[in-house]
Amino acid sequence: MQSQVPRWRWWIHFLLIGGYFFPGLIQGLYFTPRYPLLRHSGQGLLIICGLNLVIFTIVFLLGWLASRATTDELLLRWRPGWWVVPLGVGYSIAIRLGLAVTGFIVVLFLLITQLVNVESLRNFALQNPPRIDRLIDVGALRTNRGYYWLSLTLVSFVTAGLREELWRAATLAGMRALWPGAFMSRTGESIAMALIGVAFGAAHLPMGALAAVAAGLIGIFLGIILIIHRSIWPAVIAHGLFDATTFALLPLIANKFPVCAQALSAALAAAPDSCSAVRSRAAVDWPDENPPGC
Repeated sequence: MQSQVPRWRWWIHFLLIGGYFFPGLIQGLYFTPRYPLLRHSGQGLLIICGLNLVIFTIVFLLGWLASRATTDELLLRWRPGWWVVPLGVGYSIAIRLGLAVTGFIVVLFLLITQLVNVESLRNFALQNPPRIDRLIDVGALRTNRGYYWLSLTLVSFVTAGLREELWRAATLAGMRALWPGAFMSRTGESIAMALIGVAFGAAHLPMGALAAVAAGLIGIFLGIILIIHRSIWPAVIAHGLFDATTFALLPLIANKFPVCAQALSAALAAAPDSCSAVRSRAAVDWPDENPPGC
């Protein structure tokens, strides 16, 4: 059913909420951060998360006041009952498997078609690691229990999971209202979620091309979950669990497999019992202080 709200109101909704991540993308592309976005301490983490949630709440409320989108348009109903949590757990696992399968298929295609060889792929992966150090302090995850548990709970399920799925659902609502002929059907919604996934991936470009592609694919998977269940909640649980398990694994990888840790974060270049390489990195990223955990 087409919305009866004037189009100009939906334009305000769409530009405010749909464009929420755009200023951060521009800043991340043109200004190299000296510190991780999620700062080194538990207190700093709380401040950053609080600021992000307050800003998003203001933007979201302003957009909603313009459109007066309904609960159903924003996919806010708790569906499907008690299955929300089990489905979220299952979807989180499925997303991780889907990323692995997609990556395997892409690599296999590139090798079979001889567009690249194994050595060039290996060099590309080593030279373009996901810049996780621009998002989170892996050293603090290893040494600061408060920072660790806040990352696994507040950051994963609220700042990322709830906030980003609200953004996804509200952006879809704006697209459906503004272009009903293109995005009102299930096929149209799927196309819209693909476009939203591209935008979501672009917002991660400051973390590197590989991270942006992975985030875009994750965004598409989460968008499909929203469409299937007509609810954000299974996607919120899946998103939160995906991020929480990723944050939980980072310090383990840094401890057991320092070479893998380097591929995950350019800030980690040595085994955990040596701070020499971390201090070398700190000369660039933390010139006025010791790096966390050293």
